[in-house]
Amino acid sequence: CLFPNVEAPPTAESDFYTVYLSRGVLLEANLIGNELLAAGDKRAVRTVRQIYRRGDNGEVAAQALAVQLQAQGVTVLDQKLPAAGKSGETLAQALRSGAADAWVLWLRSNDLATLGEPPPEPARLFVSGLLGGLEQAPLPGSWRERARLTYPVDLPDKRVVRVDYPLGWFRLRHVELVDARVQADTYLACGILSETLHHMADIISPEYLVEQLEETLEHRILTGYYPRLSLAPGQTVGSKGAYWVRFVDATGPRIVADSSWIVP
Repeated sequence: CLFPNVEAPPTAESDFYTVYLSRGVLLEANLIGNELLAAGDKRAVRTVRQIYRRGDNGEVAAQALAVQLQAQGVTVLDQKLPAAGKSGETLAQALRSGAADAWVLWLRSNDLATLGEPPPEPARLFVSGLLGGLEQAPLPGSWRERARLTYPVDLPDKRVVRVDYPLGWFRLRHVELVDARVQADTYLACGILSETLHHMADIISPEYLVEQLEETLEHRILTGYYPRLSLAPGQTVGSKGAYWVRFVDATGPRIVADSSWIVP
């Protein structure tokens, strides 16, 4: 597969043929883990609680983060909510389950919209931007004051010109916009494939196609939601970094970068 739409791609680097735009929630987990482990003595993290729904991609991310933190002696406690539509522990109950130095929410927008008051300070709050809807994440105002979002795409004001190309294409052809990022990623993947095949001329070979991607991808200007794409022999992911962001207002989509572009 060339750039399939997946939130938690396999981590094996041995697959020569399949390449991804991003590591998705696994990149976010790595980013959060590095942040927690680099906190220093003044903000030492000894206990982390994670909340996710069973069977969702947040569970995969939570497992990856737990492995990273537990290897450094951090206690990780998982609050596993039932799969959507099933009875069991509620989100409110999970948030009242006990104290922690940091909370990580691997939740989608419908769950974020129902959050009550956040855990008391000085607990640190982290939210998956990818699962929550990026800048459209419906976090309540009390959470916005403290929560940091992982943001594995370019900032809105920096990507606007690049994303206008697929959005204009959709409008011209009356394609309904139901998920801008997924549709823009699909448009990007099809464009990369078309251009690469064009440069290959009559040499049609899967291996040659991947090799051409490795040579040409980093020179591409129109990269959609991503600031830069590149591949090299042995690599399977085009965009390798992410931002930390915070919300500016109590409501609305305005965000501000809380870091530079980080490649964990």
